[in-house]
Amino acid sequence: MNVTNCTDPVAEFQYHLFPTVFIISFIIGLPGNLAALFYFTVRVSPRTPFSVFISNLAVADILILCTLPFRIHYHLNQNNWVFGNLACFLTGTLYFANIYMSIGFMTCICVDRYVATVHPHSYLRIRQPFCSLAVSVGLWSVSGVAILVFVLMGPLKNGDASSGQSCFENFTKTEWRDRLNLYSIFFLVLGSLVPSVVILVCYPLAARRISRFKTKTAQKAIKVISAILAITVLCFLPYHVIYLLHLLQRMDIIQNCSARNAIYNARRVTMALVTLNTCLDPVLYYMTTNHFSWKALKTTWLWGMAYQKVSRRMQSSCARPRAKTGMRTCRIQKTTGVLKGNPSLCTSLNHGWWWRMWTRRSGCLGGIYQSTRHCRRTAGG
Repeated sequence: MNVTNCTDPVAEFQYHLFPTVFIISFIIGLPGNLAALFYFTVRVSPRTPFSVFISNLAVADILILCTLPFRIHYHLNQNNWVFGNLACFLTGTLYFANIYMSIGFMTCICVDRYVATVHPHSYLRIRQPFCSLAVSVGLWSVSGVAILVFVLMGPLKNGDASSGQSCFENFTKTEWRDRLNLYSIFFLVLGSLVPSVVILVCYPLAARRISRFKTKTAQKAIKVISAILAITVLCFLPYHVIYLLHLLQRMDIIQNCSARNAIYNARRVTMALVTLNTCLDPVLYYMTTNHFSWKALKTTWLWGMAYQKVSRRMQSSCARPRAKTGMRTCRIQKTTGVLKGNPSLCTSLNHGWWWRMWTRRSGCLGGIYQSTRHCRRTAGG
């Protein structure tokens, strides 16, 4: 059947699917990504390539999540946009651009884990934060330039929409021919094909190498790569495959009416799936840390309030052999920075962020203490 005889496809289920998925993603994803951003930028020290990429991935997810309230209203309103052309352009651009930024940083994480496990000697030379920062700045710069060029080309023109004003969909054939085809091909190749190939190649190579080791570090690395592979296959791969078919349809290569309707409906589903990655990424963040770290994150503010009181007690007893902590007694060896006493308490003190702050500032340990790695710590009776 000729494409000119096809009626415009309508998917009534999208008015319920999109709001439901977007609300779930917003409620779960926003606090999860904000917590991850805080943890990997403030609490993780020293910075590593892994923490840099994770932080940037959280930023990309947060930008997507910030656009969801507008899109929730849009779909609840039967795909009728009421916030104006500028808001439509900004939210649509941020939403779709950061989908590709998300898979870009997930690819960087996968490559980082692959090099760290398969080529550990080479990884020692490139594990400085400068390299990961340069890669991150490069990715954001490419995205920024693409958006800038997109903006300079003028506003997008939508086709006739019988139900109201559409936003970032139903573009005219002229827009597709003059503008969107080139952008779609560019992002499909660099934002979909290349990352997918890298992830699908790195995973089996790293898994085969890591399977030889039984250490906790190796097992954590395989969990990270497995999570990235699962998110890619579940969220990103279906989206990009259907988008390729959608592009072929818009270029009139696919003209069958039934196929066009099926592609339209499938695109609704895959757009919902790709948004779900924003609430699945916190699972990836959790898998990269231990349970204690996330449990401690919940009580960061409580410990922050208690820090002044505890540190004053420890500093005031610096010259004495014992320091009362309010729970048990921890002996502080002045010359070596050693905590002795109750093992569980001393261990938590040694690894606490406020303990590191205190030892850096403390006059009694300042002459000896260089960093947590150079301070000998023991716990005993």
